[in-house]
Amino acid sequence: MHADADPIADTRRWLEKAVIGLNLCPFAKAVYVKEQVRFVLSDATTPEALLEELAEELLFLRDTPAEQVDTTLIVHPQVLTDFLDYNDFLDNADAAVDALDLQGILQVASFHPHYQFAGAAPDDVSNYTNRAPWPTLHLLREDSVERAVAAFPDPDVIVERNIATLDRLGVDGWNRLLAGE
Repeated sequence: MHADADPIADTRRWLEKAVIGLNLCPFAKAVYVKEQVRFVLSDATTPEALLEELAEELLFLRDTPAEQVDTTLIVHPQVLTDFLDYNDFLDNADAAVDALDLQGILQVASFHPHYQFAGAAPDDVSNYTNRAPWPTLHLLREDSVERAVAAFPDPDVIVERNIATLDRLGVDGWNRLLAGE
């Protein structure tokens, strides 16, 4: 990580310009404008330390009213920068949800600068739907997800629309967007 890097500012810009700006997640804008998104900059340098921090944040989210914090983004720039290591860690994240008896209450979604869907080429533009500037664990409330999905007539259309949007934008367009051009 560069000394002058600001992972939270980069993540906010990604959320504003890509996730909300391109409408990749039609549910993100409402919680963002209500300031119900918690941004956490992790100082973890080992997967074990990150797992500990994840557990703390899961409990924080469980114990905090949704009106105050509906979702949390844990940005962890110093650990799991390799996508395969990150992807392997997601099993530990799910195990933490289970161990804290939060299955059906909270879930962990994943974003990474090198995100790659199974079967997709590394440079496939569809991967960019899950690419964030820094490795990020997204903690979501199951009931918020269910309400959002119920309010959207056909959630499968979101994935198709996102891929079409990114096909039009292209990788260069994506990079320019996040650079603020």
